[in-house]
Amino acid sequence: MTIIYDKQLQGWRFVLFNICLGLSHALVIFNAGAYIAMLPRVAADLGIPPSFATWTQTDYMIGLALAFPVGGWLSRRMGEYRPFVAAFFVFALASVICATATSFYGYLAGRILLGFAGGLTLPLGQSLLIKEYPDKRKSIGIGVWSVFTLTPFTFGPPIGGWIADTLGWRWLFWFNIPIALAIGGIVGALLYQRGSKRLRHRFDSLGFVLITLTLFGFQTLLNQGNDLDWNNSLYINSLIIFIVVTLIYWVIWELSLRRPFLDISLFAQRNFTIGAVILFVGFLLFQGLLSMLIVQLQLSLGYSSLLAGLVFLPMAIFAKPMAGVFHEIVKRFDARLLASINCLGFAATYFWLSRFDGQDAFAQLFWPKLLEGACLGSFFVPLTALLLHGLPPERQWRAVELASLMRIAAGAIGIALQGIVLYRRTPLHMTRFAETHTAFDSSFEQILDTLIVTGFSESAAVAKLAKLAGRNSMIHGMNDAFWMAGCIFVGLAIVVWFANPTKQPAKRTLSQAQRREAQEILMEEP
Repeated sequence: MTIIYDKQLQGWRFVLFNICLGLSHALVIFNAGAYIAMLPRVAADLGIPPSFATWTQTDYMIGLALAFPVGGWLSRRMGEYRPFVAAFFVFALASVICATATSFYGYLAGRILLGFAGGLTLPLGQSLLIKEYPDKRKSIGIGVWSVFTLTPFTFGPPIGGWIADTLGWRWLFWFNIPIALAIGGIVGALLYQRGSKRLRHRFDSLGFVLITLTLFGFQTLLNQGNDLDWNNSLYINSLIIFIVVTLIYWVIWELSLRRPFLDISLFAQRNFTIGAVILFVGFLLFQGLLSMLIVQLQLSLGYSSLLAGLVFLPMAIFAKPMAGVFHEIVKRFDARLLASINCLGFAATYFWLSRFDGQDAFAQLFWPKLLEGACLGSFFVPLTALLLHGLPPERQWRAVELASLMRIAAGAIGIALQGIVLYRRTPLHMTRFAETHTAFDSSFEQILDTLIVTGFSESAAVAKLAKLAGRNSMIHGMNDAFWMAGCIFVGLAIVVWFANPTKQPAKRTLSQAQRREAQEILMEEP
């Protein structure tokens, strides 16, 4: 069944439509960035350990990742605007659940639903926006969409920190409700009875269920492994077996279908495999380290949520301008060269951050975070060109769906993995500190005497010294994580050269316009 797409919006309706679509994109991305700064307060308010609070962020991102290809299928099956409007009404409902939940598992369910509903809107929203622009001005539509890509994420932590400190973390969700309802209502009214081309493609329900179980199972494994002592837990061992069996079954099932939920046969293409792997690993490290630092600044160094969020504000200075510049540069240079330089830039950033000692956090973090923002802005464009190179147009959007799911899931996995790294490395440094600062050590006695002279009792001085030692060990653990990330990025800078060259003609083509749309989707920070 085919329904002709009606006349495009004009005048104030067109302007209002652009505002609503941009705001919808910003709202979903902001809910990921702002929430990171709130994690310690969420844990305290719900009475749960910090690792459980992290769970509420990682499962949000897994829900968002799974929704992305579902949104693509819904747009082909039903058109864009009806699923888009429905998703925002569900987003508002999920926000109500999150704002009022008092139990951890009820709140976690709300966060997962919030992520899934938000994930549906990302591909649907971009497609809706671009369709309203004439063919000659679609690049303007892509530019409008791109304005709302990196900005909400980079500004999210300080704004989220302010909300948590001033109003309380639940106000993030109270603000969501009227905005989501307004977006859904206005877009629904503007596009009422709007038609679109519909393709009756069967939905791969079993493939969706299997990958959902695999991703949530793996994320649960990472989130609870430290708490349950890994292989010493029957639950963890059983979960590992379940994940492996489900993953194998899913791969076999997907390869047997003509239209699977995810087209994993794309991994037979060298450039796609290398580009997707670098995108996955790179975003895993970036997102995990960002979350680790913003949480530990609060837990270990005593920063407020606002101050911890402000540390990341320098990233906003260069992130978006670099993305705009690289959209043009990638047409004239081999994407392998640009991706390799970018990975080396990330490596330099993390080697720089590995020298952090916590004495003056703002001064020490400003310049490397400035460089990290430039690297973030130039990260997605060359990798998108790399992984789409050589693919026919009909497979490119399937490639974008798979790469987007991998990237968003990588962010969730990275948050949990960096928590594991910190959990393992901090006790090691604490042990080293204890071995080198004994009661018979003169430096130990000097520090203790100094604390006593300043007014501490002997027992209070020992407790203070133990607290300082714990903070010092945590900082060294973070530095280890940064140093390992730097080494991995050096390796990625080498791996990219195993791909085929991808230099593009300078003249703009339809294929390049499609690739620009794909780049904006992959740049969406969750």
